[in-house]
Amino acid sequence: MSMERTASVHFCPRTHIGRVRKLNEDSILARPEIGVWVVSDGMGGHDAGDFASQTVVETIAGLPQQLEPAELMNGVRNAIQDAHSNILVESARRGGVTIGATVVSLILANEHFVCLWAGDSRLYLLRGGVLTMVSTDHSIVAALVENGQLTWDEAERHPQSNAITRAVGVGEADIEIDKVRGRVQPGDRFLLCSDGLTKYASAAVLERLLAAGPVETAADRLLEYALSGGGADNISLIVIEVPGTLPDDTAVLDTARP
Repeated sequence: MSMERTASVHFCPRTHIGRVRKLNEDSILARPEIGVWVVSDGMGGHDAGDFASQTVVETIAGLPQQLEPAELMNGVRNAIQDAHSNILVESARRGGVTIGATVVSLILANEHFVCLWAGDSRLYLLRGGVLTMVSTDHSIVAALVENGQLTWDEAERHPQSNAITRAVGVGEADIEIDKVRGRVQPGDRFLLCSDGLTKYASAAVLERLLAAGPVETAADRLLEYALSGGGADNISLIVIEVPGTLPDDTAVLDTARP
C-alpha cells in the first residue's frame, strides 16, 4: 500500500493480521477529502469483532463530503453512536453475546485537530521530536496510570492490560465518547493505532520510529517492530503528517457539547 497524500496532509495506513490470529478484527478508514482518519479494534471472537469494527468505520465512511467543521465533528460523533446502536441490535440478535469495538478518530480542519475515541486504541502527536499521547485509554490499567501507580509502558505488561471499560456496541443505549481538541502546527505528525502496536512499542520506541523518514517509512518500521516483537494481535496504524499550516478560516470545531 503506497503513501497517500492530499494537498496539505500526507498519510500512510497499515493493517496486518499479525503472526498468531486467524482473522484481522481491526478496521481502518482514511477519508482525506473530508479530513477524517479512524482505527477500530474489534472484539467478540469468530466474525463478531470483525463485524463490529467494520460497522464503526463503514458508518463513519458514509458521512457526506460537504460538511462544515462543526458539522463534521458532530457527524463523526453521531456515526459512532449509530454504530453503537447497530452493534447492540446485532448482539441481541445473536443471543446477547458481547460484540464490540474500540474507536479512535482524528479530524483535521482549518488549523485544528479533534480526537474522538472510546476504548484503548490511541492517538499520539509527535511535535518537535516530542511524543504526546493525546487520547487516554478507557481501561482498568488506565486508572492505575492516572493514580501514578504505573507508567503507560508498565500498563502494557500488566495482566489486565487488555481489559477495557468502554467500547462501541457494549453497555447502555448511549455511548460516552471522549474528545480532545487542539491546534495544528507545521510538521505535526499524528499516529492512530490499535493496541497490537502499543503492547510491543514503548513510548520511546514510538517517538523514535515515528520521527524516522517520510510517513511511509515510519509506518513500515512501526509495523515491523510489532511483528518482530511477536505480532500476537492484529496491528493497525495510520501515520499522518501536516507539512504546512492548514488554510486559515474562522470556522471552529468546538460545540457546546463536551
